[in-house]
Amino acid sequence: MDSKIMDVLKDRVLELGPAPDTSGAYRHFKLTRDADGIAWLLFDRADASANTLSAVVLEEFDQVLNALEAQRPTGIVVRSAKSSGFIAGADVNEFRGASDPSEVETQISRAHAVIDRFEALKIPTVAVIHGFCLGGGLEVALACQMRIAIDGARFGFPEVMLGLHPGLGGTARFTHLVNPMQAMPLMLTGKTIDARKAKAIGLVDAVTEERHVRNAVRDAVFGKLKRAKPSALIPIMNFSPVRGILASRMVAEAGKAAPREHYPAPYALIELWEKHGGDRAAMLNAEKASFARLMVTPTAQNLIRVFFLREQMKKLAGDGNTIKHIHVIGAGAMGGDIAAWCAHQDIRVTLADMKPAPIAGAMKRAADLYSKIIRKRTDQRDTLDRLIPDMDGEGVRNADLIIEAVSEKLELKQKVYAGIEPRMKPDAILATNTSSIPLQDLRSTLARPERLLGLHFFNPVSRLQLVEVVSHDGVDAEMLRKATAFAGAIDRLPLSVRSSPGFLVNRALTPYMLEAMMLMEEKVDKETIDAAAEQFGMPMGPIELADQVGLDICLAVGDMLRSKFGDLLPPTPAWLREKVNKGELGKKTGKGFYTWRDGKAEKSSSAVATARPTQEMIDRLVLPMSNVCVACLREGIVDNPDVVDGAMIFGTGYAPFRGGPLNYARTRGTENITATLRTLAARFGDRFAPDAGWETFK
Repeated sequence: MDSKIMDVLKDRVLELGPAPDTSGAYRHFKLTRDADGIAWLLFDRADASANTLSAVVLEEFDQVLNALEAQRPTGIVVRSAKSSGFIAGADVNEFRGASDPSEVETQISRAHAVIDRFEALKIPTVAVIHGFCLGGGLEVALACQMRIAIDGARFGFPEVMLGLHPGLGGTARFTHLVNPMQAMPLMLTGKTIDARKAKAIGLVDAVTEERHVRNAVRDAVFGKLKRAKPSALIPIMNFSPVRGILASRMVAEAGKAAPREHYPAPYALIELWEKHGGDRAAMLNAEKASFARLMVTPTAQNLIRVFFLREQMKKLAGDGNTIKHIHVIGAGAMGGDIAAWCAHQDIRVTLADMKPAPIAGAMKRAADLYSKIIRKRTDQRDTLDRLIPDMDGEGVRNADLIIEAVSEKLELKQKVYAGIEPRMKPDAILATNTSSIPLQDLRSTLARPERLLGLHFFNPVSRLQLVEVVSHDGVDAEMLRKATAFAGAIDRLPLSVRSSPGFLVNRALTPYMLEAMMLMEEKVDKETIDAAAEQFGMPMGPIELADQVGLDICLAVGDMLRSKFGDLLPPTPAWLREKVNKGELGKKTGKGFYTWRDGKAEKSSSAVATARPTQEMIDRLVLPMSNVCVACLREGIVDNPDVVDGAMIFGTGYAPFRGGPLNYARTRGTENITATLRTLAARFGDRFAPDAGWETFK
C-alpha cells in the first residue's frame, strides 16, 4: 500500500467515532468511521495486488451496504487501499468460457442490483480515486454522487478491447453525466484520460493532492464542494432525433477502424445509445442484455483469451532486472527506436553509429515520440537526458547490455563484434537484433560466444509489444535469464525461441508477404491483395506491411530463409530486387509498392471495387502462417502453442479477434486446414504442403 494512503488511513482509524469499527468484519473491505461521522469504505481485495470486481466481491459489497443502511453515517467515502489504483475493472477470469447469454444476463443483473442499490442510498457518497480507475471501477465511481480524483489518476472504459462495452450501468450513467460526444468516443475507443481532463469534461468534481483529501471529503459531504455542472448540451445530445444523426456518424467512424463482422461491440454500444439514450432507466436495463449477447461471441471470447495470453507472457519475464545501462550500436530505424524506448523505461542508454546523421535522426524521432506519450515537458526532458549520443562508442565499456542493430549482413555484424568484444565488461551481455540470421553463424568469431543472444524487437518498437529472446546451444543460462527479465522491465513481452532461420515470427510472416508478391506476379492488384488480408482481420495488408518493414529487409530475410528452406517458401520476384537496387525501399524512402506521404500510403479504392478478394486468396495469405507455427512447435523452436498465438498477435498484429493462427486453425478445424493446404499445394506447389506437425497438433 502507498505510504501516503496508509498514513491517511491510520489517521482515520485514530479518529473513530462512536460507531463500531468493522474493519475486520469483511474479507475484501474495511469499514471505519471518523470523528465527523463519515464512513470510510476501503476496498482491499484479498490476495491481490490490484482491486477487481468479482461476483464474490459484489456479494460482500452488498453486505457492506446492509451495515451502512443500518448505521446511517453522515457520508460514505469509497476508496482503494491498493497502491496500484482505485479499481482496475472486472475480474476477467469470470468472463472466460461464457456460452449462454441468458446465464450471463442473470449474473450481470445481480451485479447491477448491487450498484443500483449503492447509487440509491440517501446518504452523500464520495469516490476518492487514485491511480487507475477503469471499466467496472469507473462504473462504481459513477454510482457515487461525487468523485474526487488524486492528481495523476487515469480514467477509462477498456471493455471494447475485450469485445464488450460497459456492463455495470456505465453506458447510461456516463452519457447522462458527460456530453455523449465526449463520453461515447471514450467507450468506443477504450482510451484513458487523466484527472485534469476528467475534471474538464465533468466526470470528476475535484482534483486534489493526497494531503488534502480529508478536507475535500468534508467539503463534499457537507455541501461545500463546488461540484461539476453537467453540460446543458447533454439533454439535447440525448434527444432522439439528434441521437439518430450522431449515431450514424459514430457508425461511420467505427467502420474505419473495426468492421462490424469482426468487432461487434462498438456497434452494439452505438445501437444501445441510439435506441435508449433518452431514457436512463431503459438504457440501464437494455445494457444487460446487450452485454450478455456480446460476452458469448467468438470475438469477445478470443479477445479475453488474448488478455490472458498477455498476462501469461508478462509472467515469463520474471523479475530481478539488473540492466541499468545499455549501449545500442546502429541508430537506424530499429536501433534508434529501441534506444528511445529503453530510455523511456528509465534505462540509461548510449547510442552509437558510424555517422552523426543517423544519431541526429534517432534523437529527433525520440523527441517526437516523447512529446506524444509523455505529458509533462520536464519528464520529456528527463527522458531525453537518458538517451546519450555516443559517436565514439565509449558506452561499451560500462554497459550491462550491448544491443547490436546494424544491417542484416553477417560480415558486418561480426566486424562490429570484433571491435567491441575486447572492451566489454566481463559480465556484460551481447545481444543482436537480427531478424533472421542464426546465432550459430553470428557467434563463430567470438572469443566468448556464450554471452551472445538475440533480442529481436519489432517495428514500430513503441507499439509492438513482443521481443523474441533467442538462445543457442552454447548460451549462458544466467545471461539468458537476465535478458528475459530486461525485456519485462522495459514493458515488453518476451518470447523464448531457439535460434533457427527467421526464429518464429519472421519465419511465419515471410511466406505471408512473399505470397502476396506472387499474387502480384499473377497480375492481382496490390490493393486487392491488401484488402484480402484486411477482410480476414489483419491490421494492414502484406504489401503495405512490406513497405512498412522495408523492402530491403524483406529481401534480405527472404533470401536468408529461402537459402535454408528452399521451395517451402514462395520464390522472390526479380522485380523486388530491382526495386531495392533502385532505392525504392518503402515508407522510409517515400516509395516502395506504394507512394508514402506524411507517413501514410496513398491508395485508391477503384481496384478493390472492381476486383474483390476471394477466399482462396485469403487462404493463400494466412494459412501458411498457421502451417509455419505448427512446424516451429514440431521442431522445438518454441514449446507452447498458446504463447505462439500471443507472439503472432503482439509481434505482427495478427487479427486479435481470431485468437492467433493456431487458435484460428482449431476454430476452423485442423482437418479443414490441412485439406485446404493440400488443395493449394496441388494448384500452386509444395510451399503449401501441410507440415507433419498437424498430425499431433491439438
